[in-house]
Amino acid sequence: MPLSCGIVGLPNVGKSTIFNALTRSAAALAANYPFATIEPNVGEVAVPDERLAVLQDLAHAARIVPATVRFVDIAGLVRGASAGEGLGNAFLSHIRETDAIAMVVRCFEAPDVVHVEGEPDPVRDVDIVEIELALADLATMQRRMDRLEREARAGAKVRPRLEAAKRLTDTLEQGRPARSFAIGSLEREVAREAFLLTVKPMLYVANVDEAQIEHPGPLVDAVAGKASTESSRIVVLCGKIEAELAGLPERDAAELRAGLGITRSGLDELAAAAYDRLGMMTFLTAGEKEARAWPIPKGTTALHAAGAIHSDIERGFIRAEIVSYEDYVKYRTMEAMRSAGVVRSEGKEYVMREGDVVHFRFNV
Repeated sequence: MPLSCGIVGLPNVGKSTIFNALTRSAAALAANYPFATIEPNVGEVAVPDERLAVLQDLAHAARIVPATVRFVDIAGLVRGASAGEGLGNAFLSHIRETDAIAMVVRCFEAPDVVHVEGEPDPVRDVDIVEIELALADLATMQRRMDRLEREARAGAKVRPRLEAAKRLTDTLEQGRPARSFAIGSLEREVAREAFLLTVKPMLYVANVDEAQIEHPGPLVDAVAGKASTESSRIVVLCGKIEAELAGLPERDAAELRAGLGITRSGLDELAAAAYDRLGMMTFLTAGEKEARAWPIPKGTTALHAAGAIHSDIERGFIRAEIVSYEDYVKYRTMEAMRSAGVVRSEGKEYVMREGDVVHFRFNV
């Protein structure tokens, strides 16, 4: 199954509007009342990659196939969700099945759009969601601690995991997420084994109105400050405008975008940011059939990258012939690339780099 990013937040913050715009559909009901979304909606979204059009032109490819990221529009969360308030239990089970979180926060005033907390306060709203996720994780860790304590009495080897679980529990009790621990730490490993919600990578989406597109204002600044404390990312977009643009032909959308002072589609930024937070990177292939972006986890070896195309290529792997995208564009033909000595022959253990243009040699 492809990795997925859950779109979460309080009710009426624009989650479904943004999801519909992302997927160019009306799959998710966007309505001015809480819990308009009950069952999660799922959509595959292309990751923007300008390199593909260039490769298509150079290789005379018949089509372009971009990488995609899966988005899941999840029911709104309210205070007490961890105790079952609103659709809390459903919310938590659905978010548990995703690999990353895009938290949408409302950063605009609109008296005609109901806010479950009375008025917009994005930092408060972020805290509500994160506290509910942390409380749910605490309940999970209490059960996990009981099991680890029993195992530790039977064998000393479990003791380090028990101590890590205690540190993890203390952090959650302080209202801090499990992702506060360093990547590769034992605490992170324990959190992943327990399927904790707060260990998932977080991306903040500040939903603004049309007047804030060029000058977002203090509410967005507050969300940006929150994101920076976690070394996370923030995407600022106007869900209403993006939904309107998504329904237009690209040429008309580009003209309207320019008139509004939008230099790049907010939806494109969101898709690219989610792809990055999911820990994904891209290698490229180019031929007469297609120019294609292949999504793989960062740190993937050439052998496993070959498997992303087909298991037969991985099984019969001989070598990977690799050219950087920059060299591919500079020299334009394989003959020129070989003459310039920029075609590298890499083995199974080579760690793929972003933008590698690859041809795999393999035994059938």
